[in-house]
Amino acid sequence: MTYRAPVKDFLFGLKELAGLEQLTQIPQFADHGLDTAQAVLEECAKFNENVVAPLNWVGDQQPSSWKDGVVTTTPGFKEAFRQLGEGGWQGLQHPEEFGGQGLPKAIGAACIEMINSANLSFALCPLLTDGAIEALLTAGSDAQKAIYLTPMVEGRWTGTMNLTEPQAGSDLAAVRTRAEPQPDGTYKIFGTKIFITYGEHDMAENIVHLVLARVAGAPEGVKGISLFVVPKFLVNDDGSLGARNDAHCVSIEHKLGIKASPTAVLQFGDHGGAIGTLVGQENRGLEYMFIMMNAARFAVGVQGIAVAERAYQKAVQFARDRVQSRPVDGSTPGAAAIIHHADVRRMLMTMRAYTEGCRSLALVAGAAYDAAHHHPDADTRKANQTFYEFMVPLVKGYSTEMSQEVTSLGVQVHGGMGFIEETGAAQYYRDARILTIYEGTTAIQANDLVGRKTGRDGGQTAKALAGQIEQTEALLAARDSVAAQSFARNLTAARLAFLDAVAFIAGNSRSNPNAAYAGSVPYLMLAGNLMAGWQMGRALLAAQDCINEGEDVAFMQAKITTAQFYAEHILVKVPGLRDAIVAGADSVCAMALDAF
Repeated sequence: MTYRAPVKDFLFGLKELAGLEQLTQIPQFADHGLDTAQAVLEECAKFNENVVAPLNWVGDQQPSSWKDGVVTTTPGFKEAFRQLGEGGWQGLQHPEEFGGQGLPKAIGAACIEMINSANLSFALCPLLTDGAIEALLTAGSDAQKAIYLTPMVEGRWTGTMNLTEPQAGSDLAAVRTRAEPQPDGTYKIFGTKIFITYGEHDMAENIVHLVLARVAGAPEGVKGISLFVVPKFLVNDDGSLGARNDAHCVSIEHKLGIKASPTAVLQFGDHGGAIGTLVGQENRGLEYMFIMMNAARFAVGVQGIAVAERAYQKAVQFARDRVQSRPVDGSTPGAAAIIHHADVRRMLMTMRAYTEGCRSLALVAGAAYDAAHHHPDADTRKANQTFYEFMVPLVKGYSTEMSQEVTSLGVQVHGGMGFIEETGAAQYYRDARILTIYEGTTAIQANDLVGRKTGRDGGQTAKALAGQIEQTEALLAARDSVAAQSFARNLTAARLAFLDAVAFIAGNSRSNPNAAYAGSVPYLMLAGNLMAGWQMGRALLAAQDCINEGEDVAFMQAKITTAQFYAEHILVKVPGLRDAIVAGADSVCAMALDAF
């Protein structure tokens, strides 16, 4: 089945929820309104539907391979990556001064979803490069920017993030890679990094590794980590490529999914030391790396939405084509396509509602990022930055957990054929499984939400968001519409449950941290469910307004139906999650270790 980008859904979300036209009031985005968005999204759809998507199945069957330190990517990937660079897609959100297009992150989020729906394995390369670009834009020296940014923005060089080591995992305090200062101001890097996405490949001229390492005498723990740029090929003063650096791929992993994406083990310094340059100041590396990590975390959340969309499209097509059994209501005299069966419709609507809810959340968060970084008013920037920071663990954690359920339902809709690799449904299920793990597991996102985003300010940010949700409830309740009023009641119940959870988390995060953190993942799921539900309520209101204005009635009615389903089948889970946070925390903390 071919992928079809949901361009109308993106445009609806950008206009009605993300407020793209309001972003055009920011001077930097004055020319990037809905007309620009539509033109960009339609071209992006063509590229991903026609060039990238056909390689998805090929990559699963013919994954990247390693031999004698050389990684060969899936047939067709190199040419597709060349077209990605020539089309300007790598530089979509990045500054024009370095060859980018300077478009809003909100539009970029839609394009990121498309490429990841088309081919998750392929999309990981530009995803990591985007993060490396952001880190260098924020913390790199003028010299580093001049050397690396333009080739990366133009898609000629790619970027990686080197954190994890065999003994460290997610515990970056245990990083052992060392950096030795040299008389010329460079450093020699020695160590091993694992799980490095596109750490070696044949698609670009150069690979720019951002590497965490310790300088001799640095403090213990995360406070003693520095960040270095370590290119695969050294760069001459005129920008041309010089000698091969002492950074080599010694193997790639054999994985459950995303098989075409080479996940490398990189060895630095086996032949005298890899040459690197310091990013920013010594011992502030984790701070700088978090710039890249937060960019990647948002993008991974969008990956969850993307693979869910692809699984949904495939399941709908199969349900329309697969004829089996007579519907229970007798609506056909004999066997019918399974889309006529009630439970199949329930599964498809669940897939659709989850995907649309999380997509809305990501687009709104993307617009907040744009305002936080570019709005001329300082108070507006601050408010949007606070909102965006609260949303990042939800976009990453909730959307990727959602993708597990949606891709699993996609297999279920196919029945026994879903378990057969040739149908393709299983690939989405396997590919999605990594999303809750890399760039910080769901528990790491949840711990961030508990500690930094809720506990640190006593729940004030969360309570302020609840106040905004209450305003949407009032608008829904005021409508002369059964759908809107019903949604308002469910949204109110979810908001009140959220406030209960916030009080519990904020009240225990310091005095009884085991209790708060035992409930961290349920709290993340509750908050994600509610925040996506809030956007679905706003979508319902916008769709009703559009119908009243005579706009695309069938499309808008589908939006209303999907929002209703979200409220009645997904949003209603929030009170139960609240109960799990409180009761579950007590029971977990009461368990002795020997109970396991």
